[in-house]
Amino acid sequence: MNTTPVLTADVPMAAPPREVVLATRGLTKRFAMRTAVNQLGLEVRRGDVFGLLGPNGSGKTTTLRMVLGLVWPTAGQIALFGRDVTNTSEHQAALKRIGAIAEQPAFYPYLSGRENLVGVATFSGWFDTPATHARVDAVLAQVGLAPRARDAYKKYSLGMKQRLGIAAALLTNPELIVLDEPTNGLDPAGMVEVRALIGQLAQGGITVLLSSHLLHEVQQVCTRVAILKEGTLLAQGGVGDLLSASSGVLLGFANPEQLPHAATIILNAAGSSMPWIRSAQYVLPEPGTWTPPGGWLLRVDAPPERAPEVNALLGAQGIYAAEVRRYEGNLEQYFLTVTGQGQIQGPAPMLPPSARTEQGGEA
Repeated sequence: MNTTPVLTADVPMAAPPREVVLATRGLTKRFAMRTAVNQLGLEVRRGDVFGLLGPNGSGKTTTLRMVLGLVWPTAGQIALFGRDVTNTSEHQAALKRIGAIAEQPAFYPYLSGRENLVGVATFSGWFDTPATHARVDAVLAQVGLAPRARDAYKKYSLGMKQRLGIAAALLTNPELIVLDEPTNGLDPAGMVEVRALIGQLAQGGITVLLSSHLLHEVQQVCTRVAILKEGTLLAQGGVGDLLSASSGVLLGFANPEQLPHAATIILNAAGSSMPWIRSAQYVLPEPGTWTPPGGWLLRVDAPPERAPEVNALLGAQGIYAAEVRRYEGNLEQYFLTVTGQGQIQGPAPMLPPSARTEQGGEA
């Protein structure tokens, strides 16, 4: 009898789990009476562009410094490439596989980009050999600076200066690169340059761990994120997975009096005929979009593809929205929600009693 298993088209094979490059468990750092990082558990997998997000003072930089061995944790564990690096010798071995920019890179303004990198290699103990020069030329090409390699550093744009810093971090051909606020202080053109470079690094097989407060930039480049507030982890996961939970349907009414009636109808349906409706809440229009006469929109927390059914529900009751559109969540609004900074300000129309506990800001 042939016992070989047969794979059928309707049973897809699961993708093998990716290697965990960095994991922290219970990671804690206290400075005197202040806890900068509190029981942090992160998991960065090979191939991730992993964003560490949070407002100022949330513990992002302290976390990166602990990973790099620049700050020693008060408690908890850090594992790099599958090894517990609490032991100093293990940490030093792991750091050889990591490139990092923990602070703004300092280069000599009158030396060329190439000369600066040769200097970095020399200060790191590399010999002045053809192999060293070949590696410098390779990373300059990798970050797109080969055509300007012989220009003085002082002539570089902000984006070029940041790319040169990343080139220095790439000299050792690392498997993981750590970037602390890589687009901070850059003009829009510089942000585009650095964002494109990060994407290229990921495509080349390098895992990227970065911190940032520029959420629009992070959403465009990161595959997974962790959100911190006051040193505590609030959320962690794939960007798409996190944003799918904040998608919904937006409704705007030319007659403001229809807004609370629509909320009542929708919330009643949520408890009976349409269980896929999770809540309804008033939100302010985004800048540049249509503002209804009453000043508020109704956001229905439901799958965006259900928008026609929501519209039909209201139409059956004689209420017709002037605007019905899908609402796709974005990382900035999700961030404001989980950090408790997304509450609406100012007077809003009176919600029906059953909806008042649902009232909140843009999610």
